[in-house]
Amino acid sequence: MKKTLVISASLKPHRYSNKAVNLLTDYGHEVVAIGQIKGKINGIQVHEDIIELEDVDTVTLYLSPQKQVNYYDYILSLSPKRIIMNPGTENNEFKTMAQTKGIEIVEHCTLVMLNMGMY
Repeated sequence: MKKTLVISASLKPHRYSNKAVNLLTDYGHEVVAIGQIKGKINGIQVHEDIIELEDVDTVTLYLSPQKQVNYYDYILSLSPKRIIMNPGTENNEFKTMAQTKGIEIVEHCTLVMLNMGMY
C-alpha cells in the first residue's frame, strides 16, 4: 500500500479531495491530509499546516497552480516517488522542478486511477 499525502483536503463530502481521502482509505492506503480547515475525514486527521513526514510514496494535489508555490519546497523535501496532478492542478513549472529531482508526475484523476486499478 502507498502512503499518500492529500494536499488541499476538504471536509466537505462533495469535494473530490474528500472523496479521494475516503477512497484511498477504502483501498487500504495510509493517508495523510493537509487542508485549510482542521478536522477529520472518515477518521483521518486533516492538518492545517505542513507536517513532518517520512516515506511518502505519492502526493496528490487538489490545489490550484497559483497556491502550489507555497508547497514547492515542502513537497520536494518529502522526495515522493510521484505527484498526481488532478484535473485543474496541472503546473508546468512545478512539473519540471519535480522531474529534475527524479519524481514522476502523473496528470490524472486520483479517483479514476483507484477505480481503474491504475493507482
